[in-house]
Amino acid sequence: MTYGNVLRQEISASGTTPLIGIYDMYSASIAAQHYNGFFVSGFGFAASYYGLPDIGFIAWPDMVAFAERLRGAFPRQHLLVDIDDGYVDPEVACHVVQRLERIGASGVILEDQKRPRRCGHADGKQVLPLEEYLEKLELVLASRTDMVVVARTDATEEADILRRAQALAETDADVVLVDGVRSVDWIKRIRRVIGDKPLLFNQIAGGKSPRLSLSELTELGVDVAIYSTPCLFAAHRAVDTALAELQFADGRLPAADDTGEIGVRESTKLLEKNISRHHDTREALSA
Repeated sequence: MTYGNVLRQEISASGTTPLIGIYDMYSASIAAQHYNGFFVSGFGFAASYYGLPDIGFIAWPDMVAFAERLRGAFPRQHLLVDIDDGYVDPEVACHVVQRLERIGASGVILEDQKRPRRCGHADGKQVLPLEEYLEKLELVLASRTDMVVVARTDATEEADILRRAQALAETDADVVLVDGVRSVDWIKRIRRVIGDKPLLFNQIAGGKSPRLSLSELTELGVDVAIYSTPCLFAAHRAVDTALAELQFADGRLPAADDTGEIGVRESTKLLEKNISRHHDTREALSA
C-alpha cells in the first residue's frame, strides 16, 4: 500500500489518530520511539531551520528536502506535511504536492490564508476569498495520486468559519481542519456542519484551542489530532535548563552515568536506528 492509503486507513479507524509535531531529525528520532505518526510543523521548522517565527519565511525546496530526509530514516511513520498556503501560487502548490508524494509523504495540509500569513493560533490572520482557495485546492487534489489532503481554514468570524468548513467538506479533500478553534462547543458545531468528513484538531501549547485528551477528542468526533510543538517547546526548556545548570556548575558537565543524563552512548544508540531503518523500506511499504 502507499503511504497515503496507509494514513487514510488509520484515519478511518476508530479513535483519534495522533500525529506528533517534529522540527528536525533528532526530535523525529526521539518521537519515533513513542509514536508512529509525524506532523512536519511549519512552526517548528521555521524556528529550527531559519530561527524565525512562522509567518511565511519557509521556502518550499527546504521543506521538501526535510521531508525527504525524514522518509529515508523513518520508512514506517505517517508523515503529514504542513505546506502553508502552497507557497502562494497554485502551480507551485501542485508541484510541491507531487514532489512530496514521490518521496513518500503521507499527506499535506493546505490552508486558505493570504499573505502575510500567521501561525494558526496567532491574531491578525487574513483569508483568501473562498472561491480562490477552492480553485487552488481543486488543482492540488487533481495533482495528487492518493496522498491525503487536509483542507484547512483559518477563518475567525463565526459565520465564515461554518461556511468555509461546510464548503471544504463538500470537496474531495480527505480531512477538514479549522485552525484556532476556541472551545469544545465550536468543535461540536464544526463536526455537525462537515457531516461524515474526517475532522482534524490542532493542539499547540499556549494556543487558542482547549487542551483535550485523545479520549475526549474521540468523544467529540475528531479523527486526527496534530500536536504541533511538544518537541520544540520541550527542547527549549531542556536546553535552557541544561545551560543554566552548566553555568552554575562553573562549566563542569554532569556525570551522565550517575544522573541519568543523556550522554554520547545513548545519543549514538538512538541515531544508529536511523541507519538500520534504511534497509527495511520495501518491507515497510508491503507490511
